[in-house]
Amino acid sequence: MLVDNAVEGDSRVQKTAASAAEAGWDVVLLGRSATGKVKTWQLGGAEVRLLPMTTSLARAPHEFRRHWVRGPLAYPPTGIAARREQEVRARRADLEARLGALSQAREEGRSSAGLTLSRQLLRGELLATKVSRRWVSLRRRQLSRAQEARKDLATPVDQLYTKFWQTVAGDRAWRRLDPALWDFELAYGPVVDKLRPDLIHANDFRMLGVGARAKLRAAAKGRRVALVWDAHEFLPGIRRWNDSPRWLPANTAHEREYAPYADAVLTVSDGLADLLRERHHLPEQPTVVLNTPSSADAAGGGDGVPDIRQLCGIGPDVPLLVYSGAAAEQRGLGIMVEALTELPGAHVALVVPRPAAPYVKGLVVRAGELGVAERVHVLSYVPHHQVVPFLSGASVGVIPIHHWPNHEIALITKFFEYSHARLPLVVSDVRTMAEAVRSTGQGEVFRAEDVGDFVRVVRGVLGDPGRYREAYERPGLLESWTWEAQARVLDGVYSRLLPDHPPAPAHRPAAGSAPDSPRQVGV
Repeated sequence: MLVDNAVEGDSRVQKTAASAAEAGWDVVLLGRSATGKVKTWQLGGAEVRLLPMTTSLARAPHEFRRHWVRGPLAYPPTGIAARREQEVRARRADLEARLGALSQAREEGRSSAGLTLSRQLLRGELLATKVSRRWVSLRRRQLSRAQEARKDLATPVDQLYTKFWQTVAGDRAWRRLDPALWDFELAYGPVVDKLRPDLIHANDFRMLGVGARAKLRAAAKGRRVALVWDAHEFLPGIRRWNDSPRWLPANTAHEREYAPYADAVLTVSDGLADLLRERHHLPEQPTVVLNTPSSADAAGGGDGVPDIRQLCGIGPDVPLLVYSGAAAEQRGLGIMVEALTELPGAHVALVVPRPAAPYVKGLVVRAGELGVAERVHVLSYVPHHQVVPFLSGASVGVIPIHHWPNHEIALITKFFEYSHARLPLVVSDVRTMAEAVRSTGQGEVFRAEDVGDFVRVVRGVLGDPGRYREAYERPGLLESWTWEAQARVLDGVYSRLLPDHPPAPAHRPAAGSAPDSPRQVGV
């Protein structure tokens, strides 16, 4: 299994690896090390191995060159500009100190022609240093302006470059537009080859290329490898990950080039499955594997689960609105803070991976401006097996995401976590989630980014929470939203692709134990 992150924050990948190992597959999960060092551990019966990866190809070639047209006098982008600036400042500090020493000598009565001459010479050097400082400043400003002009690669020359390679190379253009994708190949590819897997499970678009190229190398040596592509998002519909206008065309081209090599495609919703089949002309509909909690996680995390209300410092009767997940502007968390001025007595808990992130800090500042800071609580993630019981202490689960293509087509992880926590839901009117909530009756829908409508809906849900909790009593609803049900689907895909391998053991080994006769398949 391949993933482009450090594994620990990716519950879908963790559950996939652990459940595949429990089903009898021999699983090695390769992720990216955040420390630059190899790190390994066991995840149930699966081995996790984080690989160091350099990012040398992430910087564009022009970042290493001088800018002769936009900055003919600019320093080269080697870091020498900062050194020159410090050198001039140090020289000036030295001269001023020496002038001070001469002044002190004169005050002490050591007057002489030599002191006068030295003083004049030092003043001349100070004047020269002033000229040098202006020269250095000019060259550094030219460097900064030249770098800023090409920072977003939006100049006419940059646009022409992008169009040229798209026209000439087609889907192979990503090699020029975003060669940083090769950094993943160079880190993961040799390890995959050494493992000699029978099946590769590639998570998302970056790992699709790594998996496809490993499959092709194996084929060149006469060995068949099955490739499963697990598409978590619709790539053309995601918000751009960086400032470069080349990023999206490069990565969509990369995805188009390697999608045909997938022997099976998995994804997270029926809507995304439809889009993927149409976009890549897939021979069959992708298989949907939902991002659902396991039965054990839904039942409770055992001892040591934090009390969300205790962490917020509030009692059992205080209305508590919770959001759990990544924090970003398009996630719409600002509406929860703004609404508190109209919801006296209510509190908000934001359970996020990085409580000190700039966006989260901005929400706290805004809460202070509105006079509601004491009712906004920023909390850290808990282990994935504690998420459901942790969230169950809230009054309402909120998903206020904005209208983005990927937000319209999926039931996201927190939807199922809130559901197993049996929370009444308040969700924005993104298509798939709004349809689900209206169908089940487990919550209410508000117009995305509309504070007034959000307040109206929250008041209604808080006024009769029992009505929404009753929806979870529907027979089979929560049972169908468990990872065990999804794991059976996943195991069926693997078994279909590798029908000649031994079946799984008659009994499922406990997580962390070795299966009786593991199928020798590196997933």
